[in-house]
Amino acid sequence: MSDTATFDQRTLRNVLGTFVTGVTVVTTQDAEGRHYGVTANSFSSVSIDPPLILWSQSRSSSSHPAFRDSDHFVINILADNQVAVSNHFAKSRDDKFENIAFVNGLGGAPILDGCAAHLECRKVAAYPGGDHVVFLGQVERISSRGQCKPLAFGGGRYMVAYAHDLGPVSLDLGGSGLADVEAIRLVSAALPEICEQLGQYTLCLAVWGNRGPTAIRWEPSQNPVSHNLRTGLVMSITRSATGRAFAAFQPEEIMATLIEEDLAASCCDTSEARKQRQQFEAEVEQARAHGFARAAAERTSPFHEVAVNAFSAPIFNAQGRMVMALSLTSPADRLPAARDGIVPITLAKEATTLSQRLGWRVAA
Repeated sequence: MSDTATFDQRTLRNVLGTFVTGVTVVTTQDAEGRHYGVTANSFSSVSIDPPLILWSQSRSSSSHPAFRDSDHFVINILADNQVAVSNHFAKSRDDKFENIAFVNGLGGAPILDGCAAHLECRKVAAYPGGDHVVFLGQVERISSRGQCKPLAFGGGRYMVAYAHDLGPVSLDLGGSGLADVEAIRLVSAALPEICEQLGQYTLCLAVWGNRGPTAIRWEPSQNPVSHNLRTGLVMSITRSATGRAFAAFQPEEIMATLIEEDLAASCCDTSEARKQRQQFEAEVEQARAHGFARAAAERTSPFHEVAVNAFSAPIFNAQGRMVMALSLTSPADRLPAARDGIVPITLAKEATTLSQRLGWRVAA
């Protein structure tokens, strides 16, 4: 634990960053009719009766005089698809409202389009707070987009907010399509953080489509395996790590015919077909034993155009059904094919954590 007499500003920032917040753009208009906006996560509610909120701004901000002297401001609570808006207003520029859709609210303060909610406020007080000023506002008008999910921020990264009980409660809906859609949203939101934890390897989220394992989301990472990352890609059941994961953890009655078709389509020579079948069956057996599947590089991948090693772990829903595969692909010279490596083991642990968030429980 850091001593309060010795911690530095960076340590303090990191600790404060563990508190996850929403993201807002606070806007106002000055006496000459010029508009100002700044990204802020310092917003907080104060009182319901009367309706009071607060936010704080650095005294060194170029827009501080406008907020200091204005009587009204708007708290624009950003939606989860407005990362670009947040970044736009976080930077200094001459005209922040160029190409930004908005309407004027109370006191001329801009109300930004597409936000999760808005709070139009009359400033009632301002208090010094070290290198910041704390503005207290009384809410005079509100609006909300209902089910729109808000943007979140923590640990220096943008996040997507989901209910804590989304998995075991909201997704406990049998085999409903709605449950699968919500599960995909939840897992997709976790991919950037998982990518970071694994060491920046390309991730793929796949589901079982009407033609087999189908990529629905790629997380390319800072070291993308290739530029050929497209959704809708249907992968081989017998030769890809993703396909082998589905073969290992889906019911055999679903997979048997499709496996035979995939083997027949990939081999013409009888001896080669026998060899490929034996290799596939061995990999499926190992996948069940280790909890994840593997596809080791034998030649240059025609899709990625480099030799790759790949691993894939199953994601289960509350009913114990495999609903997705979490796969990782890397150039073979960057990631060994060994099953006992820290990367594939961590991948499997992350898939287990996601399964538990969807309501899955490990059998006792």
